[in-house]
Amino acid sequence: MSNQLATAVNLRHFNLSAILCGMNSIIACGAVLLQAGPVDRPNIVYIMADDLGYGELGCYGQKKIPTPNLDRLAASGMRFERAYSASPVCAPTRYSLLTGKHQGNAAIRGNKERGGFGPTDLEGQTPLQKEETTIAEVLKRADYRTGLVGKWGLGSPLPGETPNDHGFDEFYGYLCQRRAHNHYPVYLWKNRDPEPLGNPLFSAHQPIKEPLSSEDEYYQRFGGTTFAAERMMKESVKFIESSAGKSPYFLYYAPTLPHVALQAPKEWVDRFPKSWDEGPYLGQRGYLPTARPRATYAAMIAYLDHTVGEILKAIDRSGTADNTLIIFTSDNGATTAGGAGQEFFQSNGPLRAGKMSLYEGGVRVPFLASWPNRIKKGSISKEPIVCFDSFATLAEATGSAAPKTDGRSYLPLLLGKAAPVRETIYFEYPEASAMQSVLIGNFKVIRPDLKKNPEKVEVYDLESDPGEKNDLAAQKPDLVRAGTERMKRFHRPNKTFPLGKIDG
Repeated sequence: MSNQLATAVNLRHFNLSAILCGMNSIIACGAVLLQAGPVDRPNIVYIMADDLGYGELGCYGQKKIPTPNLDRLAASGMRFERAYSASPVCAPTRYSLLTGKHQGNAAIRGNKERGGFGPTDLEGQTPLQKEETTIAEVLKRADYRTGLVGKWGLGSPLPGETPNDHGFDEFYGYLCQRRAHNHYPVYLWKNRDPEPLGNPLFSAHQPIKEPLSSEDEYYQRFGGTTFAAERMMKESVKFIESSAGKSPYFLYYAPTLPHVALQAPKEWVDRFPKSWDEGPYLGQRGYLPTARPRATYAAMIAYLDHTVGEILKAIDRSGTADNTLIIFTSDNGATTAGGAGQEFFQSNGPLRAGKMSLYEGGVRVPFLASWPNRIKKGSISKEPIVCFDSFATLAEATGSAAPKTDGRSYLPLLLGKAAPVRETIYFEYPEASAMQSVLIGNFKVIRPDLKKNPEKVEVYDLESDPGEKNDLAAQKPDLVRAGTERMKRFHRPNKTFPLGKIDG
């Protein structure tokens, strides 16, 4: 093991010794216990991008960044116009995806860290508890081969906290979401062991006071020889090719693009105009400096699209394309940190705010689904769905025995069938200003500042006002009452993640 890897992996041990339906209408009625399934069970490839905004794909209106593979995926299946993440930040959404729980019932409701942001600090976040049942465990019991490639963000290297401890046969990627801020890490995890990548050790957060002498110097100081996204793409392809023909497979591909820091291979950055950038980003809004911030961000999204294209090719080569359900989405809206210039790209489309907010820009996300001969090509759904619906959906699609969850299956929507009207979707976010919201039909009721102004309630008609510019609270007192009453019922206090003044 190299000295750099040993230093960073003071963490393989990472100081291990030191850290060794009254409410049935809540998101419909949950998944029913399924015992018998179809004879030819589908493979599942579930792709969750990191901080990808609603407006950052061509099929959602993006004009500057080409995303041909994802646009073809949309054309081959269904695009959702009102799909939601479970939370406006990553760890809670990933938790809700795996457990099927909404954030009012969740054990993990924020990005609570165990260590600092230095390259040798302790690694990990609040862990997913062993008693939780994950969709990976459900599918593994149904004889699926299960794999996670990308970001975990729900624990540490400690026993019981890794993906291998929660239903995944294979894992490759980042255990810690802070380490994923660097796309040129010293190592990635392969199951329970670190795999060195040959990159130098440096912090992913280091502003500079003056521009560097050349563009090449930025790559030398804040880059490396092995781009993590490329390595994770290759591992995903390997998983698909090694699984095909042996058993049905479930691949949860969780790439860390386009989450900042702004890093991408130079040849990809050079695909975009130098005229886009008036000057370098010095790291003054967090993360790493870069010579060409807008071009680099575009390169990261283009590279994400490239990885999806390579995975689609692997599915085709493996002979499993006709019976593979592919889902693509994001864990939350685009960030405004890190110098990426999301205003330039209209990253969250016409929606208000972004990451770390329960306004639409923080939680409405791209969502594509393709399944040949089952999902109609080029179809569009305007029905609201949410991340934690996926547990019930995948269980139903595979005929797997599964417990009830807070979600409801959107499989009928995928197959072009009518679904019952959804009355309510609940959200909460305890960090930043602390927020709480419910969707009631086409309306959103939101309490935007539970730390300083918990009595403030806003109401928006999302059909006529998706940008949430016109607060209707004064004209809709019945919605204010209904919304706040449902917020109270859906929220269960969580000592680790208290919700502003709601929990004292």
